[in-house]
Amino acid sequence: MCRTGLQKEKAMFVSVQGARIHFSDSGEGIPTLFLHGIPDSHTVWDDVIASIRGSYRCIAPDLPGFGQSTVPTGFGVTLNGMADFVDAFLAALGITEPINLVVHDIGGPYGLAWAVRHPDKVRSIAIMNTVFQSEYRWHRYGRICRTPVLGELLQLLTSQSGLAQAIHRNSGLHKPSRAHIAATYRGFTGPVRRMVLRLYRGLDPEGFAHWDEQLRALAARVPSLVIWGDRDTYIGNAFAGRFGSRQVVHLPQCGHWPMIEVPDVVSRHLLKLLAIAIGTREGIHADAPKASLERLTLRGGPAEAR
Repeated sequence: MCRTGLQKEKAMFVSVQGARIHFSDSGEGIPTLFLHGIPDSHTVWDDVIASIRGSYRCIAPDLPGFGQSTVPTGFGVTLNGMADFVDAFLAALGITEPINLVVHDIGGPYGLAWAVRHPDKVRSIAIMNTVFQSEYRWHRYGRICRTPVLGELLQLLTSQSGLAQAIHRNSGLHKPSRAHIAATYRGFTGPVRRMVLRLYRGLDPEGFAHWDEQLRALAARVPSLVIWGDRDTYIGNAFAGRFGSRQVVHLPQCGHWPMIEVPDVVSRHLLKLLAIAIGTREGIHADAPKASLERLTLRGGPAEAR
């Protein structure tokens, strides 16, 4: 695949497992993979990638059934199926070297399952407000989506104002802009809504057993970081410390979408992690970073809606 003008983001398509997968690819250097959540697309990472692509190759796909990506034929909504997709996506791009992995929400099961299956391909892991523990139980929205008929009705009746209310409830001081919410709703198409139902119905957290144990071992071995918005009502902040990472950053005034609410804070911590990963691979920092738990208080009121 020809890649030119890499300092500017390029939106491209690639065939993965028979599906047409849309993704952005910008910057040069060590591949850094960003995986989004529900009901988003790769664009939720735009502000963070803008701060990182000067030093790293940043790749962000629309996951199957989201954004402009289609769904592979016979795609299995299982951790193995998700791991297979990520591996096939990287192979389609010709990436064979270890990568930096950044995940959020449903991007967590995709990326973390892949990391557990391919630990030798992992350079570093950054985790934001996601689930990979067998003791987790789906939030109210997830439980409704898992219920036949009710899930379909919920998806059918979700309006832009309803989506905005849900986003605001799960955000902190810095609310996503009106423009962001409008764009999210435009992207919340029929196929995306159907994929949301497939994901909630296909994934049972009890099935994460043993996977989460292997992840904790991996996260303790490679440079890893958890950035957690504590005002997230979908996933309690108690889960932030259960991924095995030695570094956990709590954002008490942030909600479910740290990369949207405080992209500058997220970028700063990511750049530190990625630098540590380079040093660890080159033998500069032979020892893993000391365990740390940081709580950041963000000043200022809600961002003005635009």
